[in-house]
Amino acid sequence: MIKKLLIAITTFLFTVNGFSQKGYKYTFNVEGVNDTVIYLAGYYGAKQYYKDTTNVDSKGNFVFEGEELLPGGIYSVVMPDQKTYFEFIITEPKFTMTTKRKDLVMSMSVKGSEENKVFYDYLQFINNQQKKATPLRAKLKADKDDKKTKEELTAIDSEVKKYKIEMIEANKEKLVGKIFSTSQDPEVPAAPKGEDGKPLDKDFNYKYYKAHYLDGVDFCDERLLRSPVFHNKLDYYIKKLTIQIPDSIIKEADMLLEKTKCNKEMFKYVTHYITNNYEKSKIMCMDRVFVHMAQEVYCKDLAWWVDSAQKAKICNRAETLAPLMCGEVAPNIILQDTSEEKWINMHQVEAKYTILFFWDPGCGHCKKAMPKFKAMYDKFEGKGVELYSPCTEFETSDWKKFVIDKELKWINVSDNPEINKNAAKYIHLTTLESLNFRDTYDIFSTPQVYLLDKDKKILAKKLSAEQLDDIISDKLGMPKTIREKEEEDKEEEDLQDNSEDKKKKPKKVKMK
Repeated sequence: MIKKLLIAITTFLFTVNGFSQKGYKYTFNVEGVNDTVIYLAGYYGAKQYYKDTTNVDSKGNFVFEGEELLPGGIYSVVMPDQKTYFEFIITEPKFTMTTKRKDLVMSMSVKGSEENKVFYDYLQFINNQQKKATPLRAKLKADKDDKKTKEELTAIDSEVKKYKIEMIEANKEKLVGKIFSTSQDPEVPAAPKGEDGKPLDKDFNYKYYKAHYLDGVDFCDERLLRSPVFHNKLDYYIKKLTIQIPDSIIKEADMLLEKTKCNKEMFKYVTHYITNNYEKSKIMCMDRVFVHMAQEVYCKDLAWWVDSAQKAKICNRAETLAPLMCGEVAPNIILQDTSEEKWINMHQVEAKYTILFFWDPGCGHCKKAMPKFKAMYDKFEGKGVELYSPCTEFETSDWKKFVIDKELKWINVSDNPEINKNAAKYIHLTTLESLNFRDTYDIFSTPQVYLLDKDKKILAKKLSAEQLDDIISDKLGMPKTIREKEEEDKEEEDLQDNSEDKKKKPKKVKMK
């Protein structure tokens, strides 16, 4: 009997403890909010997402509870207006928070959560310091030479920094400490100086700041993902502290991936952030970052969160883009000119700079750009610049007519219907990648433009005529004329429009 009773008690305790470890119950009271619906939201990166809703009773009481403990992070109680909210930290299974609608932060009282007590002690301290600093800032604005006011503001600033540093140190194992440690900026010491009193390195401040910017981040704690601080830190480091050229970004990406290997969710977030940002980047040549991430993570089966179909899609995309990156030798094209007899090998075109220009005669954007390309070609004729121009249309009659009518003197080539119909017959004169140049060069729209150097390496791509003129003119030490001509034409059009408007403007009728 006693034995059975002990087993029953043990089973009951295990069940209760099991629920307390898995479940959660967060009790709130907000004076001034009653008989309504209120929301629970949580962060992932910089954004908040709704997690739950609950009812508020007539006295402002409400509860969020569930059978599975919510993952650690910063969460928010969102007021009925869905604009106002207060934040709190979840690491514990239950606690109680009480506040007032008119002053959510300063009225906050916390029971049963050491994390949130530290969090709100800090927020309330900062709020009080801001109240002290606000009139002093106004006073200093009125008199910039007020030494006493400056000293008082400096003292407040020092007090805030001291409080934060001590709070982080005292709570470095808690999530609240890690959140504030992540948000902390490094203090840059005075730059070392030479005998002449000048800094030995003019970039010392930047280098030191960047080198220590991530010191306070725990890359192994995925709970930081459910707060805005990690995303903001990562975003600023990559976009503001890293030079926006592919090699620099790739170097930092590899460093960040190495740091996050200790936690698969952090590794996933950093991978996705960098891949997504630079796959869609509007900065020329940044697709090199995407290709690097695809080859080093996705195609090596390190992206555990991606299924086989998505992985294949990403790797195929990287495989297509890899030979088209800046610095790579452009894939060769060998096609017939308008005579449909002469084969022209792009790699054998002798030129200091080769413009590779894909277009078709039925493309409106191509027709609009053509006069600019023609003017630019005429400008650089005899200066070591050649233009190799494949037509992307399968039918060539309109293309030939357009070339003749517009007097396009550059190298015009195409894979005409005869070649497409009898590819095996002509393959000894060309290459498979030439006959498939639309796929080789990832041509889904026209015009598409590449600038190649004398070795046919890609210098730049996805360029307009104006951008091409700017780049080549700089390299040849010539004036930029295409953009200036466009601006003159625009000014002339605006003058004509204004003139027409004045003509159409009705005369004012006067009452006699």
